[in-house]
Amino acid sequence: MEKINVMVLYGGCSMEHEVSKETAATIIASLSPERYNIIPVYITPEGKWLLYDGPTDNIRNIRWEKFGATAVLSPDRSHRSLLSIVGNRVKPIPVDIVFPALHGTNGEDGTIQGLLELAGIPYVGCGVRTSALAMDKELTKIIAGTLGLRQAEYLVFRREELENAEEVYKKIRYKLGYPCFIKPANTGSSVGISKVRNKKALTEALALGARYEQKIIAEKAGKGRELECSVLGAGGEDTETSVVGEVFAAGEFYDYDSKYINPDSYTVVPADIPAEVSDEIRRISAGIFNILDGFGLARVDFFLEKGNKVVFNEINTMPGFTAISMYAKLWMESKLDMPQLLDRLIDMGLKRYGLGVSGPQEEEETGEAPVNQAVPEKQETEQEG
Repeated sequence: MEKINVMVLYGGCSMEHEVSKETAATIIASLSPERYNIIPVYITPEGKWLLYDGPTDNIRNIRWEKFGATAVLSPDRSHRSLLSIVGNRVKPIPVDIVFPALHGTNGEDGTIQGLLELAGIPYVGCGVRTSALAMDKELTKIIAGTLGLRQAEYLVFRREELENAEEVYKKIRYKLGYPCFIKPANTGSSVGISKVRNKKALTEALALGARYEQKIIAEKAGKGRELECSVLGAGGEDTETSVVGEVFAAGEFYDYDSKYINPDSYTVVPADIPAEVSDEIRRISAGIFNILDGFGLARVDFFLEKGNKVVFNEINTMPGFTAISMYAKLWMESKLDMPQLLDRLIDMGLKRYGLGVSGPQEEEETGEAPVNQAVPEKQETEQEG
């Protein structure tokens, strides 16, 4: 069988640049060299594209951009290849599919997906519209609200509104109270998120959020367990959900440090929750994925509050594939290991464009039966959001 040329795109102009490198290293190490020709392409923080041919471990550990050949991806569909530039020579490298292992802005938000659509090159994961909607926390909350999903109360502010600081403080204090979270509307990996308990901390948190994003979310902090569910599929009745896992953060909440640096954070898979709660979480995960027209993969995050009330938090369309990331862990518990998971994702990306698959697939039994539902049922809720 002819090998498939898989371009793994990583790095990027994002605060999640380093996380993307970890994700790419894990993906590259897990892809079968018998099935795939792997083409690692690094995007520097400044936006330069470089073709990398060194050891996979170096992706994590060093800044090697001085040693990579310059590369570009033309939006001209007649190319459908990566153009490697060395001196005055341009060498086309055919690309069958791209795995955009990019997190955050300029990668997970529909921008790179738009470039790949223009170039006519298949790719792994959600499309432009879904990626953009899921990345914007306000828009996701609006959609979840129309579905009647229980979620934390929230307020949205634009950067210019912060000039009238006292009015912002008053709205947050009387509508949400303390403690509350302040979040940039379009970042991932908890970048720029703060938990605040008083006015002084609120001032600092709003300033931090405004550094990252023009739109800022203020959200009421609940007292609940943090639960996550992985989704896999092409939408509709074929959408599959994993077992549910629980996150135990080392810090006060699951911030960037707790996710990627502090070794005291840990996860429990599957989560110790009643079967009916697990079923509800999986049903909502499949439903919100389908409503957003999801494709390929996503991880959906929840809180579980007193009385086993399930509270929707957010959906991530390109979750991490680092050594500690939950997306793959949840599928492993559901009897789908990392190489099989990557094969499935690549196959779906190729089929979306009517192309062949990466190889024979074996049917796998999951730890729980897949929960498939096009629309999540509305929840009884006393909260507005």
